[in-house]
Amino acid sequence: MELVSQHVKGIMEECKVRARDAGLSFDDETLEYIVTNRDMIELSPKIMIPTLYDYWVHDVKVLSGKGMYEAYPSNPYETVINTRPAISYYNDNNPDWLNVMIFYHVLGHIDFFQNNLFYKNTWDVDLTGQALADKRLISKLRSEKGRLVDYVIEFSRGMDNLVGYYRELNHIISRENPDNTTQHQVIKIDYYFDIFLQQRKKVTHNTYLKEVARFNACQRTGADFFDPIIGKYPEFEELYRQEKALNKRPESDVMEYIVQHSPFLKLDENNWMKTIIQIVRNTSLYFQPQIRTKIMNEGWASYWHEYLFMQDDRICGHESDFAKVNAGVTAMPKVGLNPYALGMRLFQHIEDMEDKGCYSFDYYCQRDEIQKKKYNSSKRSGSHYIFTIRENLNDFTFINRYIDQEFLTKHHLFVSGKRLNQTRMTWEYYIKSKRAQDYKKMIIDTLYHPPEVRVDAENSVKGVLYLNHLFEGKPLKSDFIENAMMGMEYLWGGPVHLETSEPVVQGKSGVNYTNFWGPTPVEPVEPRKIQWKRMRYVMENRKLNKREL
Repeated sequence: MELVSQHVKGIMEECKVRARDAGLSFDDETLEYIVTNRDMIELSPKIMIPTLYDYWVHDVKVLSGKGMYEAYPSNPYETVINTRPAISYYNDNNPDWLNVMIFYHVLGHIDFFQNNLFYKNTWDVDLTGQALADKRLISKLRSEKGRLVDYVIEFSRGMDNLVGYYRELNHIISRENPDNTTQHQVIKIDYYFDIFLQQRKKVTHNTYLKEVARFNACQRTGADFFDPIIGKYPEFEELYRQEKALNKRPESDVMEYIVQHSPFLKLDENNWMKTIIQIVRNTSLYFQPQIRTKIMNEGWASYWHEYLFMQDDRICGHESDFAKVNAGVTAMPKVGLNPYALGMRLFQHIEDMEDKGCYSFDYYCQRDEIQKKKYNSSKRSGSHYIFTIRENLNDFTFINRYIDQEFLTKHHLFVSGKRLNQTRMTWEYYIKSKRAQDYKKMIIDTLYHPPEVRVDAENSVKGVLYLNHLFEGKPLKSDFIENAMMGMEYLWGGPVHLETSEPVVQGKSGVNYTNFWGPTPVEPVEPRKIQWKRMRYVMENRKLNKREL
């Protein structure tokens, strides 16, 4: 691995000038390295961070990657990581014209890293420097404590998807705007309606609705909503002040709670384990925004590499080469998901719709499809609008807000289904739905969404760590429960209880296996009904038990 030549660096600097002229914003300093495909295999398990701490799982992945490369050789074009300065890696056999296209793609990524608000927790962190310090510390501990260090890393990584990313992000934003009057009013209103009226005063349903109506009236007239409250509830201001004092820090996530309250870790001989848990937690928090913005991030970079390279005179003579490479990266599959293609085309669709003023009440009131196609009543700037989206959204809000029927119709998209053709005994794909809502749901179901597991402090008594899974319609993966809870039990130093929801299936199976090969079932089959029941897993003395609540 080595830095790119001065010739290639000059190409990158020229690309930076043109990208900034188009509106992209990023730091001046960047580092570009030339790597081989085998270097990529070595770096991939470490999330492309050369200075990340050593861990035996990384070595296993490297060996696996080498085996896969021998069987299926690949040639990745680039990889970029969100560091300060941003580091990017390039294949050692890229021609100059291809590097121009790839540099535009990388600059799109860097612009996204440094301007999207979901990356705010990474803006002031030098990850490569911090990772190097962490690596040296873990190496020192490994020389003193031996293999126990790797056990602590493994136990910590078993629960590193339970970090409170959004709570940390909200705390960072709130801390930067402590005197924001509007934000203060919103928090105060939330406290009044959600806690004071319902939990403190326990008012009747009718009284609560009257307060909601009064709030709406104050919003219309501009009257002070809290003025009558001071006379009616003189204790409100003091209770709100106390609540604010208690909530200066976000609620601890599972990893942070264990670090702060574990009786086992408080022992002098085990205190060093806290450092390792915190390193794993901080690394997970750093990469959380990348997992949650993959479609947007790749789509934004693909949008700009196509837009900028098509206007670059260095494409001359390589138009067909560019078309081939670009089609391979941004082809929209009918079955499956290509985040590059979906994100890029959705940005292009949004820009086009905003240019024509289609994100307006008048457009949504149109019922004539022909008139909707001809609709164009705006002097808005779609290019400015997509920069606002790049700054404020993540994959979920991006997909949920902007995938519409016009987008599906334009790109001939659909939701596919899979069924068994019993005549030919083959699996066949078919068009299941062309509705935007169904396609949107299919994409959302593929997004990263870790379970919301919180510590129940009230039930965490007598040496027990009690965890509550806030059920959102999807059960936990049962294959991982035992190992994760065993690690938590070790780090906590006592029993761990996990409350969650699991499905209980009622009715017969949807397939009649007695007549599986026949064209029709022998008798009607009742559809399955799923009923969710709360269950409690108990890990004690490295043995897992489950009981129904």
